[in-house]
Amino acid sequence: MMGILWNLGAFLLALGILIAVHEFGHFWVARRCGVFVERFSIGFGKALWRKVGKDGTEYTLAMIPLGGYVKMLDERVDDVPEEKKNQAFNNKALWQRSAIVAAGPFANFLFAVFAYWVVYLIGVPAVRPVIGDIAPQSIAAEAGISNGMELKSISGIQIADWESVNMAMISHIGDEEMVVTVTEPDTEYEVQRILDLTNWSFDPDEERVLTSLGIAPYSPAITLVISQLVDDGAAIAAGLRLNDEIVAINATPVTEWQQVVDAIRSHPSQALGMEVLREGEMVLLTLTPESKTQRDGDVIGYAGFAPKVEPWPESYRINLQYGPVEAVGKAAEKTWQLVTLTFDMVTKLVTGDVAIKNLSGPISIAKGAGMTADYGVVYFLGFLALISVNLGIVNLLPLPVLDGGHLMFFAIEAVTRRPVSERVQDIGYRVGSAILVALMAVALFNDFTRL
Repeated sequence: MMGILWNLGAFLLALGILIAVHEFGHFWVARRCGVFVERFSIGFGKALWRKVGKDGTEYTLAMIPLGGYVKMLDERVDDVPEEKKNQAFNNKALWQRSAIVAAGPFANFLFAVFAYWVVYLIGVPAVRPVIGDIAPQSIAAEAGISNGMELKSISGIQIADWESVNMAMISHIGDEEMVVTVTEPDTEYEVQRILDLTNWSFDPDEERVLTSLGIAPYSPAITLVISQLVDDGAAIAAGLRLNDEIVAINATPVTEWQQVVDAIRSHPSQALGMEVLREGEMVLLTLTPESKTQRDGDVIGYAGFAPKVEPWPESYRINLQYGPVEAVGKAAEKTWQLVTLTFDMVTKLVTGDVAIKNLSGPISIAKGAGMTADYGVVYFLGFLALISVNLGIVNLLPLPVLDGGHLMFFAIEAVTRRPVSERVQDIGYRVGSAILVALMAVALFNDFTRL
């Protein structure tokens, strides 16, 4: 229950910040263009708090925090006194109206740059993208990528950590190939490898992009020594203790941690004989893993303990931290990568290269907000930047109920030299609303299937 409340609180905080940023973009440019703003509202429905400023604008915080709006003086909506007609939105030049509408998404992009700027000022601990293993006969193996190579760039995009690698690779869904620049093991010599993606099958809900290509990141050795135990778990019930070293399971010698994982997962509610080394003496125990049902219906075993992992070599650790000026460039570069990735994903969603089942809604966003908030302010800021870019791109889609739809009507007006008729706009709003509701329904359905 506490987890749900934490996710909800983090989600509402993130949503409130991003809505305020988006609407402030419209508000700020509208004021600069001489448009009178009647109301600036965060949320819909009954007002929880309101105040009329010296500028005459009513500032409101409403009950339903799932959006917001800026209500501007407009003759198409209300009667406007003669002395205020020059402050009405509809009486402004086309370029001014376009600037006001585009300012919301643009503010989201600027906020992403600001968020990443703060992130890079604080610093983000990361590890170099060194490859630990390559699956035989995989796409990566056929391209000539091998263990120990370090990824340097993907299709011309420079990368420094695994997060950047994932973003760059995901953007290639639906493409025929991917050009990867790597360094040979223990050298600075760079070579290019071309991955053939014509038979690449990747489902984001089922596997990671790296795994689908046959790439496993380097990670420190996992020992067979127990370092963590879950309270009231099957491991404690069996008598396992911290620092026990697993030697054998069901009389079969164990040399790798994956053997332990496979044995436990494949024996839910079934007794396993375990031999562990404890303070130099061999101890025999019986472990009965608990049963856990997966989302796909499979039942696996779960024991409730974790192994000791060797520390990362210092040469593999990096800290993505920059000075105030350099951080601006890095933040702008990161934001641009997010913009192009999001635009590519939306395009591929429309063309069918990305399955509609990969569309996410507010539940997935709430879970993401809660998880990143757990890790600290740096990761939460990165999450805000990601969602802010997505919000900006989505609002630029040419659906009449969104900013992109208004810009589409303005583009038509620029060509025809006259505004689009209210009847056509009304039909567009109805169609756009229906499409938007359908997409939200699909996204919510996908969220529930992931629970």
